[in-house]
Amino acid sequence: MNVLPEVLGATELSNGFLGNLVQVCFVTRDCRRMMEGFVRLGIGPWTIRTVDASNLKATYRGRPADFSVKVCLANSQNMNWEIIEPVNGQSIYAEFLDRHGEGIQHLAFNCNGIDYEERVRQFEERGYAAVQAGTIFNGIDFHYFSAGDDLRITVEIYRVPTGFVFPQPEEWYPAPPPVA
Repeated sequence: MNVLPEVLGATELSNGFLGNLVQVCFVTRDCRRMMEGFVRLGIGPWTIRTVDASNLKATYRGRPADFSVKVCLANSQNMNWEIIEPVNGQSIYAEFLDRHGEGIQHLAFNCNGIDYEERVRQFEERGYAAVQAGTIFNGIDFHYFSAGDDLRITVEIYRVPTGFVFPQPEEWYPAPPPVA
């Protein structure tokens, strides 16, 4: 029997833990074309980095993963925007393109500051299995949970250590921000 959660308020259920939406990710076959579209909307500048075996340790569907992607990131007010272009190997990004074409592949949430391991546990308790997980740039942990049967989307959580400094991007688009 499926018991519904208690409604605690206008924006809160008793089983809520996701917190705020902090990132929307699009998967594409052409990251430059998609960045151009976002720049026309006023979102940017974008950082571009290659993620591969040199800076990624991951699993895909429970097995060690060997893939590479172009990751493009931009911020606007209270949102982080991500564009991922699969380059090679098996990943949830390539899988999404094969099944659905280009579009929104995952949403990331801050889980209200809940400890990272507790977040993972809460997803698992709700029956969501991690479809991809790992560490990127020698410090950022991530887990992707498929909500496919429920929502037809993937949910991401990640942990950026205090004081973590991202590696310099390979490129900025359309240009780097001015030096202060």
